[in-house]
Amino acid sequence: MRLLFLALAIWGAVHPMYWFLRHMRETGTGLGGLIDAWYVNASTTGLTWDLTIAAVTLTVWVLGETIYRKAWLNLLAIPATFCIGVSCGLPLYLWLRSRPAPGQVGAPRLFC
Repeated sequence: MRLLFLALAIWGAVHPMYWFLRHMRETGTGLGGLIDAWYVNASTTGLTWDLTIAAVTLTVWVLGETIYRKAWLNLLAIPATFCIGVSCGLPLYLWLRSRPAPGQVGAPRLFC
């Protein structure tokens, strides 16, 4: 599972970024134009809010579990989520979370 999570995190970083950069290159409007495009109609606005709520939910989960487990490296999922997207942040967090703890034999249970 760890390799699958890592592969999904990489795909979730590269694939959306390709489309974001393509849009900015084609329109010449940069990041501001990209953000404006997120609100161009009701469909994209709904999708933007859907992903924003998912990102906030993931952030709350990461913070809660990081504080409880004291696995500070897991916090890397938060900037990945807000700078790249949930498609990168969630699988990255699952990959980081699935690391065996020091002294633990085997991988931790992911689906309790």
